Amino acid sequence: MNAGNNKALLTELANYKMPFGKYKNKLLLEIPEHYYIWFKQKGFPPGKLGVMMQQMYDIKCNGLEMILRPFVIK
Repeated sequence: MNAGNNKALLTELANYKMPFGKYKNKLLLEIPEHYYIWFKQKGFPPGKLGVMMQQMYDIKCNGLEMILRPFVIK
């Protein structure tokens, strides 16, 4: 994987929006950590959303949100 691919993946993760529920249309980055902890216990949804949420869980639980902030498209 090259740097361009990494940038594209980080950009997608930083700008991915929750498609349902209490945080519908919020960036995954804006959703509080406790929501991801709950999903970790109950099980992340299948597919791409679940993968993105798992990645965001890992980022948030390790206090690394700042690595995604530069990739948010305003």
